[in-house]
Amino acid sequence: MPVIAAVHGFAVGGGFQLALAADMRYVARAAKFSIMEVKWGLVPDMGATQLMCHLAREDVVRDLSYTGRVFDGQQAFEFGFATQICSDPVADGLAAAKAISAQSPDAVRALKRLFNGVYDASARRRLLEETVEQQALVGTPNQVETVRADIEKRPTVFVDPQLRSFVG
Repeated sequence: MPVIAAVHGFAVGGGFQLALAADMRYVARAAKFSIMEVKWGLVPDMGATQLMCHLAREDVVRDLSYTGRVFDGQQAFEFGFATQICSDPVADGLAAAKAISAQSPDAVRALKRLFNGVYDASARRRLLEETVEQQALVGTPNQVETVRADIEKRPTVFVDPQLRSFVG
């Protein structure tokens, strides 16, 4: 399932790296960030160097990593590290989670698998994986429910086989 980070204080060093690992980051404008490991004679770890380079321009990542300087939520958004600037990151993150939970859990899991593999596979491989995921979803009960609910103008009622409960 997707992971959502809500940042409204300080996210420096390991805290910033944890936020980077989320699928989406809802951030307060006044939040403070820093890739501060260099100040301790270290380098970012936990996959941060890879994640940062997929989110922001490489020269920005180098600047922030080499200097360890502090930047705010607005800058994090401009650099590509934040999904959205919010006055209440927790409320907006929960609203996003609610919107995601209203979707087919099968489709959301397939999307997460596709997005997780996007950085370490060739374009040809990713296109093949999209086709495999799509073929696995077409005609499933949750996919059919999505279409029926839309046609019937009613809320969806999904069955999540992994949780064995109804979602919707």
